[in-house]
Amino acid sequence: MARDLTKASKFMSLVLRHKPETIGLMLDANGWADIDALIEKAGAHGVALTRDLVAEVVATSDKQRFAIDGSGQRIRANQGHSIDIELGLEPRVPPDTLFHGTGAKSVAAIRAEGLKAGQRRHVHLSPEEETATKVGARHGKPVVLRVATGRMQAQGHAFFLSTNGVWLTDCVPAEFIQFPE
Repeated sequence: MARDLTKASKFMSLVLRHKPETIGLMLDANGWADIDALIEKAGAHGVALTRDLVAEVVATSDKQRFAIDGSGQRIRANQGHSIDIELGLEPRVPPDTLFHGTGAKSVAAIRAEGLKAGQRRHVHLSPEEETATKVGARHGKPVVLRVATGRMQAQGHAFFLSTNGVWLTDCVPAEFIQFPE
C-alpha cells in the first residue's frame, strides 16, 4: 500500500505542480483542479486513482504537498510549481531566520549568485534546520544555509507562507545567507 501512495503522490506532484498537460488536466489560475477530472484523466493514462487514494495521499503526505478545498471537489499543490499559477498568498513577516537545505555541490554557485528559484516559481525556506537537512539530503551531502529573512524583509523582499508551513520568496541574494564553516 505504501508503494501505491508513493506512486500516486509522485504522479500528483507531476501533474499538479509541473505538467498538467501530460494528461490533459486543466488547472485554474490558482492551481486548482477538479478531483473527478484528475481521477478520470489519470485513469485514461494508466494511473489508477480513486477519491479515497487521493484523500489518503493528501492526509498522509509528510510534507503536506497538497490541499483539498472546502467543497471537497478540488485539489492543488501547496507550492513547488514550475508552471505559472498564483497561489493567492498574502505577504507575511517571516521569522528573523529561516533555513534552506541544499547539496554540497551547489554551495559554490549559491555563494556566487545567491538562491534562485530556478525552474520553480519560488525559493523554499524552512522554519527548522531539521527540515532543511532532510531537503538537502535529497541533493547529496546536505548543507543547511541560514537566511537572514528579517533583514531581507526590512529591505523590501516579500515573503509568503504556504499552507503547509513552507516560506516562499522570489530569490535570496548571497549577502543574506550564512554559510556553514
